[in-house]
Amino acid sequence: QVQLVESGGGLAQAGGSLRLSCTASKRVHITNTMAWYRQAPGKQRELVAAMTSDRRNYADSVKGRFSISRDVDKNAVYLQMNNLEPEDTAVYYCFARQGYNYWGQGTQVTVSS
Repeated sequence: QVQLVESGGGLAQAGGSLRLSCTASKRVHITNTMAWYRQAPGKQRELVAAMTSDRRNYADSVKGRFSISRDVDKNAVYLQMNNLEPEDTAVYYCFARQGYNYWGQGTQVTVSS
């Protein structure tokens, strides 16, 4: 069982930055995917960024603005969000694949216009 705990969400102004952190209760192997998803009110959950080993994938809407990174030794994955837009407002969920799919509880990100 892997527990994922997100932090770093909050309120930001358009153009501002936030850094989300997700810490897993146990090691997630570098070859296993960790990712960030988000879900805005009335919208479907969508993949924001994923990382498997040194490979990164981003949603088109965040390319050039967000970056995902991992510290495997710290059981952590991060999402640096720059140039935030109101459209980025959502609950952001940490995800990890470790035999099963694991989800964090989510952290709210609100971006004011």
